[in-house]
Amino acid sequence: MSACATTAGGSREPIVDTSSGKVRGYVNDGVYTFKGIPYGENTGGKNRFQPPVPIRWSGVRDALEYGPRAPQNERPATEPHLAWIRDTRPFNEDCLVLNVFTRAVNDSSKRPVMVYIHGGGFTSGASSAPGLDGTHLAQRDVVLVSLNHRLNVFAHLYLGDAEGGKYADSGNVGMLDVIAALQWVKQNIAQFGGDASNVTIFGQSGGASKVAVLMAMPPAQGLFHKAIVQSASSLLTMATREAAERNTQFFLTQLGLDKSKLAALHEVPVDTLLKAMPAGVKAAGMIDDYRPVIDGRSLRAHPFDPGAPQQSANVPMMIGWCETEARFSFSQNPKELELNRDQVRARVARFVGISEPEAEKLTQVYRSQRPKDTPGDIFAIIHGDHMYRRSVTRAAELKSAQGGAPAYLYLVNWKTPVLNGLLRTPHTMCIPFAFANVDIASGITGTGADRYRLQDEMAGAWVAFAKSGNPNHSALPAWQPYNANERPTMVFDRQTQLVRDPAREERMAFSSYPRYVAEAAGRR
Repeated sequence: MSACATTAGGSREPIVDTSSGKVRGYVNDGVYTFKGIPYGENTGGKNRFQPPVPIRWSGVRDALEYGPRAPQNERPATEPHLAWIRDTRPFNEDCLVLNVFTRAVNDSSKRPVMVYIHGGGFTSGASSAPGLDGTHLAQRDVVLVSLNHRLNVFAHLYLGDAEGGKYADSGNVGMLDVIAALQWVKQNIAQFGGDASNVTIFGQSGGASKVAVLMAMPPAQGLFHKAIVQSASSLLTMATREAAERNTQFFLTQLGLDKSKLAALHEVPVDTLLKAMPAGVKAAGMIDDYRPVIDGRSLRAHPFDPGAPQQSANVPMMIGWCETEARFSFSQNPKELELNRDQVRARVARFVGISEPEAEKLTQVYRSQRPKDTPGDIFAIIHGDHMYRRSVTRAAELKSAQGGAPAYLYLVNWKTPVLNGLLRTPHTMCIPFAFANVDIASGITGTGADRYRLQDEMAGAWVAFAKSGNPNHSALPAWQPYNANERPTMVFDRQTQLVRDPAREERMAFSSYPRYVAEAAGRR
């Protein structure tokens, strides 16, 4: 049951009874807001490297503030174009928390549910970044849920069969956390005005890769019904057991441990584990496999390799990328944009894994299509296309070829004016528009009035897709499902339009080269 208590000051305090216990939220701009609801026990001590444990409490628990971030090495950013997507909140292992934004509690509306999984690769990030506030999406009559889960070595340290299988799930406990949150949604979201039979999972960057992983995880089947994948680079393949075991060995060596002394891992301070992680990655040759593992248990195959996940054949998918993804990271090291032609050829060859003559041919195609771009600009677009465009379009092709539920492909091409136009359309550009948070994220969107039209188009598409599995709505031109013959793509720009096979020459020039694999990229 749900209730609303009235305080002495006359403000309404919604109280909802969940399967774990009662929680008290607050009302903001007509949205019932609950922050930091625990969905699992503290993951420290004996629970470290173990699957999540359900939690219960007595009495009424305040859900008025965001919970802690998961332990991570990310440093808070203060630059306006970065700060909106970063969180300065302290971290600790008691991080299994979620947030709910809804227009009503305990009503019978059965609103569509959108569950957002934050980015930051598999190593950093939090759901409490300012730009991820769910108020404005909830005002569009969906229930928005966001969550924190374990990351990096706490989430994906693969310990295999050590100690009789006690740690058999250790390589995927971060993803099992997300599944536990989805189980919480299934059990409780009706109390928050949501429809447990109409759940859309969505995420950007690492969060998008997590969405793809969930589509391939048997224990996640049936917990969601639609999927949105925004700018994923590593959604096609995850870590093999062999690769994960290699990184585990380098990590344990940094701590002076081996698999015969795993009990000691439960006592090592969080900060010590965080410091050992990059040292182990460096010792391994800068190959980072702290990501989901094909362990034969909760994850048995790569999400989109060699095909789309069969268990999600009937799950509609929306997927896309931003035109100049790499300029987000390059903005923190602008010298990347000052490379000369010879440097670009060498860098492209190394990054893509091709010869320098092949790299020259590839860059020539891009130069012919973008005659005003500098060599550094060309490198940035090739870098982003290799990591992001090629990954998402391949997933769309595989999903379309499966013959089940449709895939819808999009490209964000709207260019931000901030930093004197340096960013163009960078990684994360999709988030403020999809969340209807362009004012909160003005550090990256700027302050122009044209943002609001694009916000209505994109947030409208995300909500329409959550409602029906079809992103079409009245503010958009007709959006057709993707197919590998016509390649229809909704291009969100100052004039949004459906384009068939945008930048075809560049796509074709890349088609015969190796695809981006996170592990292989680390070796180059």
